[in-house]
Amino acid sequence: MGTPKLQVRSNHPDFLDLPWERPVAEWVSPRLVDMPAGVHRHPVVFAAYEEGVYVIKELSRRLAHNEYRVLRLLREHTQRSAEPVGLAERDWIDPHDEGAGVVITRYVDHAFPYRRLVSGAGFGARRSQMLDALAGLLVELHMAGCYWGDCSLSNVLYRFDAGQIEAIMIDGETSKLYDSLSDGQRLEDMSIMKENVAGEMSDIAAETGEDIDAADISLGEDIENRYLALWHELTEELIITRDDHYRIRQRIQRVNELGFAVDDIEMTPVDGGSSVKLFTHVGGRTYNSDALRGRTGIDASENQAELVLSDLNYYLSKHGDVTATGKSVGTFKWLTGQFEPMVARIRDEWFGEDPIQGYCDYLNFRMAMANERKADVDSFEAFEAWIEAGFPGFVPDATPIEG
Repeated sequence: MGTPKLQVRSNHPDFLDLPWERPVAEWVSPRLVDMPAGVHRHPVVFAAYEEGVYVIKELSRRLAHNEYRVLRLLREHTQRSAEPVGLAERDWIDPHDEGAGVVITRYVDHAFPYRRLVSGAGFGARRSQMLDALAGLLVELHMAGCYWGDCSLSNVLYRFDAGQIEAIMIDGETSKLYDSLSDGQRLEDMSIMKENVAGEMSDIAAETGEDIDAADISLGEDIENRYLALWHELTEELIITRDDHYRIRQRIQRVNELGFAVDDIEMTPVDGGSSVKLFTHVGGRTYNSDALRGRTGIDASENQAELVLSDLNYYLSKHGDVTATGKSVGTFKWLTGQFEPMVARIRDEWFGEDPIQGYCDYLNFRMAMANERKADVDSFEAFEAWIEAGFPGFVPDATPIEG
């Protein structure tokens, strides 16, 4: 008794210095830190190491094994799920009891629980962003064959992603992975989500003293509507003639615009071979982030990456050569002459946590300056103006909520 069986992925701590002989709720350790967290149904603590901050959650052994396996497999398809780091088994505890199994994940940097976005009995100006974030996450998980089984606002962490919000799945204990999901499985997952979200919105209304009729309990239905629209656009089959090659390029471009990668295009002859049925096999929602990482080595979330790539392409159009070598040299000059110096100053002077988000705030400010002047604005002039203005960020859509 005292040391559990530990399975830990490489490049992470061994966690042997933690007081495993006691439940995490009773731990006393200099490793423990307080971090922003939502409501947990299981005991959770946070431990800080040189490698980063880690989330340590107690479960039954079966649930712990399931969550660790699901999260590991999901990381092959998406970055919008918690990164699994380790699995611990306390052999001296009944395997059905909470604490017999422990899942260790890396803490999601710059993330926060949904209650940080609550405004009154709802989400105010951030409502539309919340809807898109959770709908997009569900689509991406279902594309990967993941039946969540317990989707809720509490089982997700959020972080600002350029002018949008990104949702990250953090609890997978009830999840199951299949080669693909049936329509019935997807709709059942949506039904669970709507029930959970309605309960959470009712709780918020009660806590804030709002009348239950004023609670945004239709939030789950709005998420479902956006989910269905996005799912349809990504999975729609097209019938094209053999000469309509441009329709294939348009299809790929539209999927990429939505942030998803295209694994491959399936074309099946129909109408005696005069036409083909086009089906797009959609990959993870990492098109822009993969492109940015490949071209620059910069890690960013999807909407951040799209904005930073636009800045890089803008720079290359002004200073770079159109040849492959010229673009490579231009990218290096952009990195060392603009991006890296600006990000270094953002880290030193900006009040936010994520310097890439700060850079996106600056790009948004520069665009607003150019629109106001109706002329191009020097990047460093705009950067100094952004600092002098107090680092203004994106302003969410403040359209009143109907209903």
